[in-house]
Amino acid sequence: MKLGIVVIGRNEGERLRGCLKSVSSSGSAVIYVDSGSTDSSVLMARNMGLNVIELDRSSPFSAARARNEGFEYLLRHFPEIRYVQFIDGDCTLAPGWLAAAEAALDCSTECAAMIGHLQERNPDATPYNRLCALEWKSVPGVLTDFGALGGISMIRASVFQQLGGFNQEVIAGEDSELGVRMTLAGYKVIKIDHAMAAHDADMHRFMQWWKRAVRGGHAIGQRAHLNGNSAVRDCIKERKSTWFWGVGLPLLTAISAIPSNSLSLLLLGGYLVLGVRIFHYRHSHGDSVADALLYSQFTVLGKFAGGVGLIKFYLNMMLKRYHLIEYK
Repeated sequence: MKLGIVVIGRNEGERLRGCLKSVSSSGSAVIYVDSGSTDSSVLMARNMGLNVIELDRSSPFSAARARNEGFEYLLRHFPEIRYVQFIDGDCTLAPGWLAAAEAALDCSTECAAMIGHLQERNPDATPYNRLCALEWKSVPGVLTDFGALGGISMIRASVFQQLGGFNQEVIAGEDSELGVRMTLAGYKVIKIDHAMAAHDADMHRFMQWWKRAVRGGHAIGQRAHLNGNSAVRDCIKERKSTWFWGVGLPLLTAISAIPSNSLSLLLLGGYLVLGVRIFHYRHSHGDSVADALLYSQFTVLGKFAGGVGLIKFYLNMMLKRYHLIEYK
């Protein structure tokens, strides 16, 4: 058995069925890891003949924990496995991906993880789905921006074991954080020009998007704390930007409003400048006018949610507790 597959999920419903169907016919060893679902996810997986791990509810859930326990199961039962494909229950693997990723890893011994193109299943259903579709866009090649490394990837089992897997205290951005450690250990993370999976964001409400953006701010803070002082300088630039636009400038504007006779409100024009810069960047890199406008508006708005997430991270760090931030 050369390849194992770890599927993780929590209350994914029928999306999980599509995910499991896309992997169950691969001929690989498959394990489904459930993080406290209250729907029929566990029963569905078992009825499809798959092995299931139900995580102990006495410890906090996280994608990192679920993936690590799935990997450990595969290694115990199939120690000869060379590669592990991780996939979330709201995704379905693209035809031919497993073979393409395996072949690419076979030819590139210095590569620790392989990813491909991630598509959004219903990008035009809601603005929030569309934002996800725009977020997934990146060019093939060796990754230097590890934000492009998501939870769906094929990883060399020996490297995953060597590095201790995902950091289970990282509740958001754990995949990107692992990519940083892979690079620091001398490996590469590569994106090949091949369809990898379809993702179903299924976001219909603003608050879902807001919580996801808060989660992103938490990830920036935690990644910068863990690996910001390394040669990669992970998320240092992003953290500075989020502190400035999401926390510092709003506070400065509010505090200075009365002493300046409201002249400090002119500082808010900086957000317009930021939005225009983002719009021109996205449009010049191939986005349509409508997509570039949507992306720029929500990126600016996301600075405030990211600021909340940063503050949340530092509070969590002081309290030494990290709990899953759910947005669905």
